Amino acid sequence: MSYDSLEEEIKIKAGKARRLARYMSSTEDLVEQQILQAQERGEFDNLSGAGKRLNLEENPMQPPELRMPFKILKDNGFAPYWIELGKEIDQDFVQLEKELVLFQKYTAIFFSNKKHNGASLKRFEKRKELFYFERRLDLEKINQKIIDYNLACPTFRVGRGNIIVEDELNKIKTTIENHIKKINNW
Repeated sequence: MSYDSLEEEIKIKAGKARRLARYMSSTEDLVEQQILQAQERGEFDNLSGAGKRLNLEENPMQPPELRMPFKILKDNGFAPYWIELGKEIDQDFVQLEKELVLFQKYTAIFFSNKKHNGASLKRFEKRKELFYFERRLDLEKINQKIIDYNLACPTFRVGRGNIIVEDELNKIKTTIENHIKKINNW
């Protein structure tokens, strides 16, 4: 296929897409216009249920055979597995942030004492490496939970993006190393 024929084919498809877009927007405008005219004529004034709250108890997208079990679970404080797992993932991220803040405080306390010997610095470096190792494990667990969540949730729209453990760990390391530099430059 030559470049010219490919370019011609693209122009034809673009023209068809433009016509479809113009038709769709004109249809949308037409429907909107009809709704506004009906409102002006007062056709929506005497509808049954006007001024009352909508009943959103039932999910219209939920299969009818699952409505009763889900209602029983909801009434008793339970949620579907993927929702509970999502809450757990959120809590894990909060805990990860708390661990980071605690280690920053430990670092500040350690470096506030200007008298360090070789042994204390070695202990600090070992503690820092252990902190990084534990955070890697935390991130791997969170990533696995995200994978499980994405497999269990009913639609991709509510899915979560996987985390890249190395990237997230590098962000943590950068935060700690910058914190150490900031403390030592006081």
